[in-house]
Amino acid sequence: MDHPLPTRVYVVSDSVGETGESVVRAAAMQFHPVPVEIMRAPFIHDFEGIDKVITAIRIHGGIVVFTLVIPELRDDLIAKAKQYDIPHIDLLGPVVATLGQALRQEPRRQPGMIHPLDEDYFKKVEAVEFAVKYDDGRDFSGIQKADIILLGVSRTSKTPLSMYLAHKRFKVANVPLVPEMQPPAAIYTVPKDKIIGLRIDPDKLNVIRQERLRTLGLAENATYANVERIKIELAFADKIMSKIGCVIFDVSNRAVEETASLIMDHIERVQ
Repeated sequence: MDHPLPTRVYVVSDSVGETGESVVRAAAMQFHPVPVEIMRAPFIHDFEGIDKVITAIRIHGGIVVFTLVIPELRDDLIAKAKQYDIPHIDLLGPVVATLGQALRQEPRRQPGMIHPLDEDYFKKVEAVEFAVKYDDGRDFSGIQKADIILLGVSRTSKTPLSMYLAHKRFKVANVPLVPEMQPPAAIYTVPKDKIIGLRIDPDKLNVIRQERLRTLGLAENATYANVERIKIELAFADKIMSKIGCVIFDVSNRAVEETASLIMDHIERVQ
């Protein structure tokens, strides 16, 4: 079966680039399962940064989506994109211009205003750092401190979910479930309402793992992607999650954003 190479979308911003990435991800979901690879280029404050992005696109291909509020940088990027026939989308420019006309006021053109350095911003940073520190069982001490604990076998979107939820200010620890290793005792001592089990169809997981092996340049018939091995892992995970009595969500055909929404709804209900 042919596996198309992902189309690269370069998100260029004079801030963190979160707005542009969110829009691109939402749009890309309309073309699932066609792969789209998002390359974020944040904090672009000079023409050199734009030149680097343009060079990368000329080498690797792709399109550029940008949220630049400084006119000189925006105009430079547009000019260079046109020069090299690079598809480009200005997400903020038309909206800012139209608002300016309606309000009869000039925009401030100050980057990063959507992320003021207030208490809420630092909570988000703290949650992201927490997710990184306690990702994939690196340090099980995070289980006691977490707002949410994710359980699941490898490639059930634990890490992407942790990062997405961290951006919503939740401190998330995730724990991999492997038959050869008993899970940490701490997961049986924290409130079960904090624990989220992630389930996936074995055939779907087989495809995901084969693709992962292919990406790493490894043989697709490795034990990691063997269907019988996958079924053993999933049975083990079901046993652990049943013992805990936690809520379980099936991630087989769900985007990360959709699963995260279900998790947040669950946490809100039980709090």
